Amino acid sequence: MKALAIAATGMNAQQTNLEVIANNIANINTTGFKRARAEFTDLLYQVERLQGVPSRANQAVVPEGASIGLGVKTAAIRNLHVQGSLTSTGNKLDLALMGNGWFQVEGPDGQMLYTRAGAFNTNANGELVTIEGYSVMPAITVPENAVEVIVNKSGQVFARIDGQVDLQDLGQLTLATFANEAGLAPLGDNLFQETAASGGANVGVPGDVGFATVQQGYLENSNVDPVKEISDLISAQRAYEMNSKVIQAADEMAAVVSKNIR
Repeated sequence: MKALAIAATGMNAQQTNLEVIANNIANINTTGFKRARAEFTDLLYQVERLQGVPSRANQAVVPEGASIGLGVKTAAIRNLHVQGSLTSTGNKLDLALMGNGWFQVEGPDGQMLYTRAGAFNTNANGELVTIEGYSVMPAITVPENAVEVIVNKSGQVFARIDGQVDLQDLGQLTLATFANEAGLAPLGDNLFQETAASGGANVGVPGDVGFATVQQGYLENSNVDPVKEISDLISAQRAYEMNSKVIQAADEMAAVVSKNIR
């Protein structure tokens, strides 16, 4: 009986859906996190009668056929790169992006990685780094005698040195954008990696056309909507229950047939 296998694919799909929702809810307070959504497609169809073929003696054409679907499968888990709200932290090394773009980070193997989480700090050498200690690129080094770090909306970084009137220019932050942000590969630790699907990075200066501006002293919140996630959770639970009911009904029908044969 095909209904058993079809309903089983439905239960597997809803289990995947539930796992995606659970990850969204778990990261509701993760800085710069982007919620994900599971996308599904139907499986192949088994054709019982083909439409558009001539009937007997070629006198008429069958207007519609009979095709039975074989279930559902997970097509993609899409990260929705929608702007999150900003929270003021008062920390001068916390940077948020308003608009399109990614901070560039040098990974452990020297590869370029990308993040929206701007909770930065300085290491023992005064270099601007992420929470995990990865260097922000282009490299910015804060002098030991700096009393204040200033980052404007265009990503220019300055330091106020004790005893000096003029600000010291420390460098220029640049951002990267992609033709297909959904194609970036999530690595964890708020980091993403370029793939063939995302296309190459387009690097530019904050505030230019198509690039975000930098907000110093702010962090971007997760874009997870608690109300929507709870609604999706209930929907996934109900769909899972309905598929289990189909399996139960198909099993009872098969039991009737087997009893009659005996």
